[in-house]
Amino acid sequence: MTDAPINLNKVRKLRDRAEAKAQADANAVKHGRTKAERLLEAARQAQAKARLDQLKFEE
Repeated sequence: MTDAPINLNKVRKLRDRAEAKAQADANAVKHGRTKAERLLEAARQAQAKARLDQLKFEE
């Protein structure tokens, strides 16, 4: 061990952050979408909006 004292608050916070990151990664895998899926969905929405704008009837 080193002679320097260990700040237990920092150790606890680092451990908590690591646990939160692991939980977030697990949730992203379970519930999230890939970047390609998000981009595809955005492109489809833009295409649908453009199609609706083309079909608008103006008086």
